[in-house]
Amino acid sequence: MIKQTTLHIKNIRIIDPYTDRDTTGEIKVEDGVFVEEFTQDIERTIDGRGLIAFPGLIDAHAHLREPGEEYKEDIISGTRSAAKGGITKICTMPNTKPVCDDPTLIRYQIDQAENHGFASVLPLGALTKGQKGLELAEIGLMAEAGAVGFSDDGQPVATADMMQKGMRYAAMFDRVVASHCEDPSLAKGGVMNEGYVSTELGLRGIPSTAEDIMVAREIALAEYHDLPVHICHVSTARAVSMIRQAKREGIKVSAETCPQYFSLTEEAVYGYNTHAKCNPPLRTEADRQAIIAGLKDDTIDIIASDHAPHHEDEKDLEFSLANNGMIGFETLWPLSFTELVQPGHLSLMAALKKLTLEPAKCYHQATAGIQPGQPADLVIFDPEAETIYRVKESLSKSRNSPFDGQALSGEILMTLWKGRISYDKLR
Repeated sequence: MIKQTTLHIKNIRIIDPYTDRDTTGEIKVEDGVFVEEFTQDIERTIDGRGLIAFPGLIDAHAHLREPGEEYKEDIISGTRSAAKGGITKICTMPNTKPVCDDPTLIRYQIDQAENHGFASVLPLGALTKGQKGLELAEIGLMAEAGAVGFSDDGQPVATADMMQKGMRYAAMFDRVVASHCEDPSLAKGGVMNEGYVSTELGLRGIPSTAEDIMVAREIALAEYHDLPVHICHVSTARAVSMIRQAKREGIKVSAETCPQYFSLTEEAVYGYNTHAKCNPPLRTEADRQAIIAGLKDDTIDIIASDHAPHHEDEKDLEFSLANNGMIGFETLWPLSFTELVQPGHLSLMAALKKLTLEPAKCYHQATAGIQPGQPADLVIFDPEAETIYRVKESLSKSRNSPFDGQALSGEILMTLWKGRISYDKLR
């Protein structure tokens, strides 16, 4: 376990999305929490001139592969990579091997991260047993063990009846269901977005309607039962439009997207680039612009990584056989800053809210921010730095990223997790 430190940060710009605070001042950390005054000797002092401090990021959607596929990623390597990306809490999806559908596996992930990791793990339990969509999993017991929500992510809940049962039962424990929106009958056999590029490359496409139909279903169920639902990794313009209208009507729907959907399009697949193969697939420029618009007007609440590590042997294949997904912990904030904040689509405060306050609200985490007595989850960021992302330098076990070699604005210099220095480039 990483040792807690007594830390004094001076002359730093403090941006706290939980309280809308944007000031210059000092931050004091002792015994794992923020404090007003020290009661023991200071171990380290940092001059923060020109730097920004903000609360630790919450990644609302990630895959850590433990248990079962530790050759791709495990909780130690994954949380270490997350810390480099400024992330202090990770909401993990349940499509592990075995599927995380019982309280023992929920508790194991939490304890493994706490005792050996570099960030907290907030597991989502499987909505259905074995993610087979046939019967509900032990939702109550998993909630009691610490599951923050429920999902069959990696695949959709195929029937509306099972989805509504899951939403109703999860709500009894004040938990939300996160939906992977994809109609399997339309998506079956597809490997990229259906359109001009898929035709040109001779690859079977996944139509945008596969996502849109399921988003419409979840919105209808949320309205009918007056229950919340969370839409995962939104990628289409039509989905954004439907979610926008649902929110106007007061329907309890929240939504997330990922950096690849506001940074890339289907054209990244040219050359049969398997690192650009993901699910949902990269879409068109019109979809990308719609995602940005949805982020700007808060139709899309959350930015998440959908960190999906794979071994090189699972990507170094012909396109149709390669696994879906890309690593994303270390590019989550840099891409958000570079693609959204720097061009003026979002203010720094607005972007940070989508990576702190909004995921905290979705999964019922504390929303106190940088306040005395609160756990010292903190990031120190240099907004003026210019870096080149080198995937070979990633702390993840895997190297599957389409962003290798990309110029990025800003650099994370330090991450504190519960007062422990989990990543440090200031030494």
